[in-house]
Amino acid sequence: MLDINFIRVNSDVVKKDLKKRNDLEKLPWIDDLLKQDKESLELKQRVEELRHRRNKISEEINEKQKKKQDISHLINEAKDLPEKIEKLEAKKAEIDEKIRFYLLRIPNVLHESVIIGKDETGNKEIRKHGHIPEFKFKVRDHQELMLMNDLLDVERATKTAGARFYYLKNEAVILDLALVRFALDHLRNKGFIAIETPNMLKEEILEGAGYLPKGKDDLYYLKNENLCLVGTSEQAIAGYHKNETIPEDKLPLKYAGFSPCYRTEAGSHGKDTKGIFRTHQFNKVEQFIFCSPEESWKIFEDLQRNSEELFEKLEIPYHVITICTGDIGGTAAKKYDIEAWMPGQNEGKGAYREVTSCSNCLSYQAVRLNIRVERKDGKREYLHTLNNTAIATSRAMVALIENNQREDGSIAIPKALQPYTGFKEITPKKNI
Repeated sequence: MLDINFIRVNSDVVKKDLKKRNDLEKLPWIDDLLKQDKESLELKQRVEELRHRRNKISEEINEKQKKKQDISHLINEAKDLPEKIEKLEAKKAEIDEKIRFYLLRIPNVLHESVIIGKDETGNKEIRKHGHIPEFKFKVRDHQELMLMNDLLDVERATKTAGARFYYLKNEAVILDLALVRFALDHLRNKGFIAIETPNMLKEEILEGAGYLPKGKDDLYYLKNENLCLVGTSEQAIAGYHKNETIPEDKLPLKYAGFSPCYRTEAGSHGKDTKGIFRTHQFNKVEQFIFCSPEESWKIFEDLQRNSEELFEKLEIPYHVITICTGDIGGTAAKKYDIEAWMPGQNEGKGAYREVTSCSNCLSYQAVRLNIRVERKDGKREYLHTLNNTAIATSRAMVALIENNQREDGSIAIPKALQPYTGFKEITPKKNI
C-alpha cells in the first residue's frame, strides 16, 4: 500500500495516477481518506489528552488527600473518563478500518515511463531476440509432442485431480528439474541466495505481498485454516523480513526462490486448456530483491536482464513488452514481460506467449509488511521490493519443446541444458 504520509503530501499525484490508470471510481476515495485520516488523528489526540487528564487527576487526588481536602469532584470526573475514552477509541477504530479499506485498494503510483493503454492490447514491444525457426514439416504443439514421447498424461490427471492438472513422465520429469537447477545456478552466480519457500502462507502475508484483497479468487484456501496455497514464491519471500529493519550495508538482499505454485486460474475458463501452458500447479524459480529506494530502478533492469539471459542460453526466441496502464495491476510501478515464441500455438502458426513478468513495486509491499532500511545516520524508511520470474518450468518446457521439435517427433535439448539433463535429445516411444 501507499504510505499514508505520502498521500497526505502528494494527494494530487495519487489522483493523477488514478486518472492515468483510468481507475476513476477511486478518485473520490482520496479526499474521503484524507478527511477520515484527519478525524482519526484528532481522535487520537483527544484520547491522549483524556489519558493525560486521568493521570493528572490521580496526582491531584493524592495531593488533596495529603492535605485532607475535598476530592469528591475529582473522583466523579475520574469515573467518567474510562467511558469517554472507550467511546472515542471505538469511533477511532471504526474510522481506521475505513482508512485501511482505502489503503489496501489504492494502487501503486506508476513510473512516468509507463505507457497509456486500455488493456493488454496497449502493451508495446521494446526489443526482440533470436530468430523464429522455420520448419519444413507440419508443426506440432507441445501436447502432441509430449504424448508422442510419453512425457505427459493429462487424461489420468483429469481422472485423479481434475482439469488443468497433469502427470509428467520419463525425460519430462528430468527436464523440469533441470530447468530449476539451471535457473538457480544462473542466479547463484550473480549473488542470489537460493531459498525454498513454504507451500502454504497466512492470509496476512498474502495481503502484505499485495495478493489480497483483489486476488482472492485466484487463491486456494485450506478449510478451517488461516492458510492458502502459495501462488508464487514471491509471496513467501516478500513476507520473509516482515516487521524487520535491515541495515543499509546489508542491502540489496537477493533471493532465488523455488516453489511449486498453485493457482485457481479464476476467469480463465476455456483459455489455454491444452497441455501444460496454463495449469493449477507448476514449478517456478523466482527472483526477489529487497533494496534501498535509490537502487531499485537499476536493479529492475538487472532483474529483467537476468531472465533474458536464461532464455538466450536456452536458444528460445522472445520479445520483451512493456506493460501499459490498463494491464499492469495495482502492486507494480512498472512492469516488463518476456513473451517466448511458441511455434505450436495458434493452430501451428505460432505466437508469442508470456513466460516471465518483472515488477518494481517500490515501497508498496514494504509498507504493508513493515520492512524498513536503517541508514548509516540512523534514519529509517521503507525499502523497495522487486520481483521477476526466472523460470516457470511448464511454460519454459512448452517453448523449448515446440522450438526444438523435429519432423519425426523427437526433441533436441539446448546445449546449455544438456549438463543438467544428461541427454541431448528425446526420442518418440510408444505410449503406455
